[in-house]
Order: sequence, then C-alpha cells, then structure tokens
Amino acid sequence: MSLTKTLLAAAAVVALPVLAQAQPVSGLYLGAGIGGNYLDKTDITGSSATDKTNLNALLGANVSSEFAWGYAGVLSLGWGFGNGLRAEIEGSYRQNDVSDLTATPALRGSTGTATSYGAMLNLLYDINLNGALGSISPYVGIGAGYIWHDYDDVGTSVGGVKNVLNGDSGAFGGQAILGLAMPIASVPGLALTAEYRFMMTAGHQIDSNNAGTRTTVDVDNVNHSLLVGLRYAFNAAPAVAAAAPVAAARTFLVFFDWSKADLTDRARQIIGEAASSRGAGVTRIEVNGFTDRSGPADYNMGLSQRRANAVAAELVRRGVPRNEIVTRGFGEENNLVPTADGVREPQNRRVEIILK
Repeated sequence: MSLTKTLLAAAAVVALPVLAQAQPVSGLYLGAGIGGNYLDKTDITGSSATDKTNLNALLGANVSSEFAWGYAGVLSLGWGFGNGLRAEIEGSYRQNDVSDLTATPALRGSTGTATSYGAMLNLLYDINLNGALGSISPYVGIGAGYIWHDYDDVGTSVGGVKNVLNGDSGAFGGQAILGLAMPIASVPGLALTAEYRFMMTAGHQIDSNNAGTRTTVDVDNVNHSLLVGLRYAFNAAPAVAAAAPVAAARTFLVFFDWSKADLTDRARQIIGEAASSRGAGVTRIEVNGFTDRSGPADYNMGLSQRRANAVAAELVRRGVPRNEIVTRGFGEENNLVPTADGVREPQNRRVEIILK
C-alpha cells in the first residue's frame, strides 16, 4: 500500500463522524503512550546494479527480513479547539529485533535491530456517542511527519564473523490513529488512553559501509503499534454532578358534605388517584383538613382533623405506608373561597392531599 493511499483512507475514516457531537478538549494538553510494535517484513534490495552486486556478495540474492514484536513509545503536546478537533505534535520511538533473515543461498545466524524515530503533526477528532460507551470517548486521527530509520547490525553473525548492514535514513511518513479515552474522575483533565497506530514511510535507503565496501539498500518501514497511555488537559474544569431533579408537589382535593367526615364514592376515587400517583421522588404526603365558616370554631377544628384522618385511612388501605403520611386539621382557616362567618361554602369543606 502506498503512503498516499494510506493517508487518503485515513482521511476518509476521520470524515465519517461528521454528524456526531464532539467530546470537546479545550486548550493545552500533554499525552504519552507506551506499548508493543510490529514491523512488517521487508525486502532488502540494492539501490543500484553495483549495490545489488555488493549485497549479493555480503548476504546473497533475494534478501528479506522479518522482525519480532518490539516496543514503541510516543509523547505528544497538543491543543484542543473545544469542538472535537485537536492538533498535536508528536515524537515517537519504535524498535524491533530481526527474527529471521532469508536469502539465496539460505542464511544462518540472523541478527540485528531496526529502529524508527521522528516527529509528526497529527489532526484528531473526538467522537461523542452520547453515553453509548459510558464515559469512554473514541477518537480517530491522521498524521504526517519525518521519520529516521536505523539498521544496526542487520545481517548474519556466525562464529564471530559478521556480514551486516549498518546505517540510517530519513523519509517522510504518515500514520492513522484509532483510540479510546476514558476520563479519570478523581483527577479533572486526566484520561486513560488506548490506541492503535498504523505508521509507514515512503521507504528508506540505508547507506552501509562493511569492511570498506559501501552498499546502499532500499527497505520498507511499515509499523503497527498498540499503545496505552495517559492524556492530561491543563485547563479542564472539575466535573460537576448534575443536581437531582426535584419533583413538583402535586395536590388532590377531596370535598365533603356539610358537617360530615364520611367519604363519598367520588372522594374515594380521588384518593385512589393520589395513591396511584405516589412514585419515585415522593417522600412525604401531607393530608390537610378544612371546614367552611359555619358552626363553632372549636367544632370545626375537630371536624377538619376527622376529615384528614378519614382520607389518611383510605390512603393506607390503598397501599400507602402510614409513616409517609402527615395529617393536620386547620378548621375554618385558609378558606379556598373567602366568605363571611357563618356561610356554608362547599369548596371550603375539603381535604388537600399534597404529594412531596
């Protein structure tokens, strides 16, 4: 795969979440990651006819190298724009040992290490999945920069005799990034990250000097890195827990006949509706009794309490715990309809059931 095709594919990946709301990182941040790196197999070919002759004399024809899993580390300094986009500059280091070196004729005693290091400018996009992954926020990105690739004793070593390539070369490279970030709630701005990075360069020409014979070879540099790390945003505000919504009080009115505390069928229906409305967030039920202004005040005080007690008993019968109910009698105070003393007013002969 060419570098250009890789970057175009990565750019398409970045463009996919344009309809998603970003998880904004605002201002300066610092990131670091460490993990494993896999360096793809590469053919080692002479850059010119003379180089091919020298390489054939050194290692043989049709030379290729495979590499063992190695390690990688990145350090980045970036800026979040508050709309999901981030830009950062990154320094990276990758190292892999040779696991097998093949040629014609067959080789023995493979040895050597390949190292890559350099800097890239990355553009990333944080994706808001509206809580689909809990607090985890995925992100994607692409990067471009310059990478040096170093061969250290890549070749064979048999009986103390080495036929190896040594040298380094710089080339432009690019990468695609897929990652996940999980905030650490106890430290505002700090997040744990996990990433996959695909990094490759335009190819390298390693200029090696072996026993006075200078040989230039062409090699590939294609890497797959799995990293875990930390990211710290310097100006992140502490997370503020959302206040639990306070349920609005609901009131039900039960009316009574003059000088009565008996429940009518309609009264029982209303009390049933109040009992059914008791749900999440209701911790207290006030049952307040009232009378009109006809009759003696002390009699009305007792009547209002009897009315409140009758309603409370019906609530308990319908499954409301008695310890949630508070009953009070107000007599002829707090009239719903203001009247003169001695006036019989049906709207004032009531019990108010208040759910709080």
